[in-house]
Amino acid sequence: MNPMSICASSPSSSSSGSSSSTKAWVVHGLVVAAAVAAAVGAHAYLYFGRKFRSRVVGIIPARFGSSRFQGKPLVQILGKPMIQRTWERAKMATTLDRVVVATDDEKIAECCQGFGAEVIMTSESCRNGTERCNEALQKLEKKYDVVVNIQGDEPLIEPEVIDGIVKALQAAPDAVFSTAVTSLKPEDAFDPNRVKCVVDTCGYAIYFSRGLIPHNKSGKVNPQFPYLLHLGIQSYDTKFLGIYPELSPTPLQLEEDLEQLKVLENGYKMKVIKVDHEAHGVDTPEDVEKIERYMRERNLS
Repeated sequence: MNPMSICASSPSSSSSGSSSSTKAWVVHGLVVAAAVAAAVGAHAYLYFGRKFRSRVVGIIPARFGSSRFQGKPLVQILGKPMIQRTWERAKMATTLDRVVVATDDEKIAECCQGFGAEVIMTSESCRNGTERCNEALQKLEKKYDVVVNIQGDEPLIEPEVIDGIVKALQAAPDAVFSTAVTSLKPEDAFDPNRVKCVVDTCGYAIYFSRGLIPHNKSGKVNPQFPYLLHLGIQSYDTKFLGIYPELSPTPLQLEEDLEQLKVLENGYKMKVIKVDHEAHGVDTPEDVEKIERYMRERNLS
């Protein structure tokens, strides 16, 4: 075989090669142009994202009926209803333009109006706090970009935590949801009322569970592992919040009884921030005594 035949070509083959080369460069050019456009678009989205998500409302969903603690929002904590303590803490957040209580109960509404809170009445058919937030949002005369779902059973929630999840959502246009976690105490590892979370290396949620996750082969708590406790507070892009009620319940959501799993199971992204905050959620009547003792020890009024 003539070595030169590898390089030599007839006029027709040269023409064919030239045509192929031209097509290749055209395709390459289109790919590069698309990549540049995507990059520019992404940067523009990031740059303008805060403007798109600048209007923020905090909603505290509250219902009287509860399988674990009937009338929980109205329980007294050192002389104040728990819902009032949560509202007062939320009002201190600098990112919230407005704070409202969303409830289906007249007793809760009357209590909240008594200490000056704005109240939106919602239907009893709301299956969870997220749906209650969505219904309340539809009844507000002003439009908002972000809704913060503030758990009414977190009377010592830090305003900085609220601000943190809002800023996290504003800075992550690929996420529709943001939430916060903190370090899990070993004594809470197997408490099903303390929801655990695992995240990926970019700070997006992988899974939430009432069980200990990750769960090692020994079945025991690994004191060296940084387990994460979900704080419950969460914020949503309002466009997604409008979609959420239309999503069918998912198997993992139903099994764990955790509404955020429906978000993940449907392929949406959730940004998670880690904060140095000691959780003081009130899930049972016994928790009231614990939180009052904690507040007395620290002279918190």
